[in-house]
Amino acid sequence: MQQHSTKPEDLLRLVDVEQGLVDRRIYSDEDIYQLELERVFARAWLFMCHDSQIPNPGDFFMTFMGEDRVIVVRDNDGQPQVLVNSCRHRGNAICRADEGHLTSFMCTYHGWTYDLTGALVGVPGFKEVYHEELDRESWGLIKAGQVDTYKGFIFATMDSEAPSLDEFLGEVGRMNIDLIAVRGTLKVAGGVEKYTIPCNWKFAADNVWDFYHAGITHASAGMAGWNQRPGSSRPSNSSARFSAPNLAVLGEYGHAIGGPEVSEAATALRPAYDNEWRKWPEAKQVLGEVGIRAGGNVHIFPHMWIQQNYWMVALRVPKGATKTEIWWFTFTPEEMSPEDRRAIVRRSSGHNGPAGLTEIDDGENWNESTRGTRGVISREFPLHYAMNLGHGEVIQDELGPTRIETSYNEHAQLWHYRSWSEFMAAESWPELKANHSTPEGVL
Repeated sequence: MQQHSTKPEDLLRLVDVEQGLVDRRIYSDEDIYQLELERVFARAWLFMCHDSQIPNPGDFFMTFMGEDRVIVVRDNDGQPQVLVNSCRHRGNAICRADEGHLTSFMCTYHGWTYDLTGALVGVPGFKEVYHEELDRESWGLIKAGQVDTYKGFIFATMDSEAPSLDEFLGEVGRMNIDLIAVRGTLKVAGGVEKYTIPCNWKFAADNVWDFYHAGITHASAGMAGWNQRPGSSRPSNSSARFSAPNLAVLGEYGHAIGGPEVSEAATALRPAYDNEWRKWPEAKQVLGEVGIRAGGNVHIFPHMWIQQNYWMVALRVPKGATKTEIWWFTFTPEEMSPEDRRAIVRRSSGHNGPAGLTEIDDGENWNESTRGTRGVISREFPLHYAMNLGHGEVIQDELGPTRIETSYNEHAQLWHYRSWSEFMAAESWPELKANHSTPEGVL
């Protein structure tokens, strides 16, 4: 395959924001994929795990930053550390378990040993064969450039020049987390559901806001009565579904909320969704006038989906240009009864698990869509992301962040790709901060 240009202007042209067009090559081109590992996944703040998964010093959880395996571990001072799972001697993994508890990390190849902060504290033969000349302070584990937490959600970035987590999330990113965090004292249910789909991670990511597909892709789940309260029925008039009020909330660096506005019409279409908590005074205080009405799916760039109606968080973990591992974390509030918490886990797994009724349907679409970007002829024709482009009311006021009130749309998807192209085109965080788009003037 011909090497793709890395000139900023060429990378920006991959996404035509005025026409709502996206170049197919971004989903299967190997050179583009390698560049996004560097400029997106090694640069953005990424969700690592939740505080409840590593409550005590020595507790750890294994995850990824792009294709780099990293260990999230709580050190003896109670702080989360993010360490690359690779010994500095020969590169061997210094941890093989997905999660657990330990007091140090020892490489099983030659025995180099590291403490919970990643410092090299043990080297066999340090006196005899290294003659005490090895500078152990310079050979600790590779560490994330920054680690921080918001509402119990631990994030990290490999780039020390990145803005703070608070600045990166901004009002919309924080709102995204608040939409689930405000509902109780969260705790991750044991285990993370994982499965692999032969698709590009971006197809899985942009499906987050796609309510257009549900009536077709998930028709069988609907016919089986999934996601309905007893005695309810889905409306037969499909035009009502298309014209129901939707809300797209856009934030800097690609964060977005997209989907149904919490209204009488939208609730009637989705009777299984619980919105009673939105009436709580504390929820209204934290989320404000905009957040309290945001009933759609929320996403933190580049690959974290919080599915607020199912108490779940998903990561679309890249494993190659055409391979993605899907991770699902299920949260339960400690304030609920054990029976209600078990019901959440069962419902969440039945919806999005590897044997569930929805995401596996989506995976077939993503697989075929990815295959449709690899042909010599097909890749010359862009994909269409212009639904409702130029329509809807853009609102900017003191009540909350920039949002677009409209019907079904692809505003959030196009915003995601616009932000992706700007990450790709920028050679550094200072350049990205200086040149990234802001939500004003998005239509």
